[in-house]
Amino acid sequence: MWNKCVDIIPDTFKDVTEVFDTICNATSDRQTAAIELAKRSDVMIVIGGKHSSNTIKLFNVCSRYCPSYHIENSDELYKIDLTGASEIGVTAGASTPAYIIKEVILKMSEIQKNQEEEINFAEALEQSFKKIHTGERIKGTIVAVNNSEATVDIGTKHTGFISASELSSDPTKKPEDVVSVGDVVDLVVIKINDQDGIATLSKKKVDEMVGFDNIVKAMEEEKILEGTVQRAVKGGVIVLVDGIGVFVPASQTGLGRDEDIEKLVKQKVSLKLIDVIPQRRRAVGSIKLVAKAAREEAQKKFWEDAEIGKTYKGEVKSITNYGAFVDLGGIDGMVHVSELSWKRIKHPSEVVKVGDTLEVYIKELNQETGRISLGYKKDEDNPWKKFSDSYSIGDVVKATIVSITPFGAFASIIDGVDGLIHISQIANQRVENVKDVLSIGQEVEAKITECDIENKRVSLSMRALLSEDEAEDAENE
Repeated sequence: MWNKCVDIIPDTFKDVTEVFDTICNATSDRQTAAIELAKRSDVMIVIGGKHSSNTIKLFNVCSRYCPSYHIENSDELYKIDLTGASEIGVTAGASTPAYIIKEVILKMSEIQKNQEEEINFAEALEQSFKKIHTGERIKGTIVAVNNSEATVDIGTKHTGFISASELSSDPTKKPEDVVSVGDVVDLVVIKINDQDGIATLSKKKVDEMVGFDNIVKAMEEEKILEGTVQRAVKGGVIVLVDGIGVFVPASQTGLGRDEDIEKLVKQKVSLKLIDVIPQRRRAVGSIKLVAKAAREEAQKKFWEDAEIGKTYKGEVKSITNYGAFVDLGGIDGMVHVSELSWKRIKHPSEVVKVGDTLEVYIKELNQETGRISLGYKKDEDNPWKKFSDSYSIGDVVKATIVSITPFGAFASIIDGVDGLIHISQIANQRVENVKDVLSIGQEVEAKITECDIENKRVSLSMRALLSEDEAEDAENE
């Protein structure tokens, strides 16, 4: 009939250009199972209508591995010689009525005259015809896994299937990430199709039942739970905990009002339940409460151990015009802009950025006000110490002009130490405008005439290096 249809369709329907000869998953799985059974059996009995293409195919594939017999009912067993057959396999087409299969198996027990085998047949029969119902919880053994579903042996005439969406609440997981062949899993029956011999099952629903029981218990015990932020929704985020989606309102995420809630997605978080409604299977949690408790504990520990001079490694959390705030582990301290560098800087961002790790030390602290002042500059990096170790009054240095003022010019002697060349010390003659003689970036030679390390002041003189002849020439001009 199929071949006749295939021959007629192209002539009748001109738009049909290709015909696919395929079979459904249930039929394919049934044939695969029949082949495995035939390989282990001395004889195969295939039950089904003589004109059933599904049953004929089962008979053909079984015949490749052992003597096989296609029968429609139990009476035909008398025509078959089962002598010497210790392993007899039985399979049936998907549409074969259950009562016919039952009659065949009972008749085989009768013919074999073997009480022990008869009992075994009866037990197997009872199991294979066990009724299952929608919503029932059952156990099943995984027999195959592919990219879209898992096939399950549930011990009945039905072939069980679990779609990828019903294997796990985590949409990023593939079926092979959740189950493997041979696993025995708890399932819920979603739908039964007796005609096709298919049972649609769900592992996810069982996991959700168990997971929600754990959620209720965690709420009672005030436990802290771990989960992964699955997605952002209106008003908050959903955190997956034991297969259960826990809603965390935006106000309980711990983020600021202007922060993007999307940045939490896929992050692992700790949360505490603040509301559970078992009837609606709804759970509400708070990340903020856990973070707050952790912060308070860290602060308590900090104040117990903190002392002036103690060093810490911390992360820069924020920057203002006057300094950088560093997280010392649940509590923030501030590094004033003047403490960030030995150089003159206009803004902390010239030295650090948010996220940087700094090694700082406590300069001042006040537990009553919660104020912690931190130092970052190290004495060994102090350019004034380096200067005092290497230079003295009277030394001649090469310096670079870095700024010009109406009263003179500042020149960098070493990185972090500038000296002032007063307008009167630039030349022997009177200088009306410093810019007429010097320019920024120009390198000059000058003598150190004064040095006040404590107040960080150095005076330089270019004039002191002019020879008497140059001075006389300058006066004549």
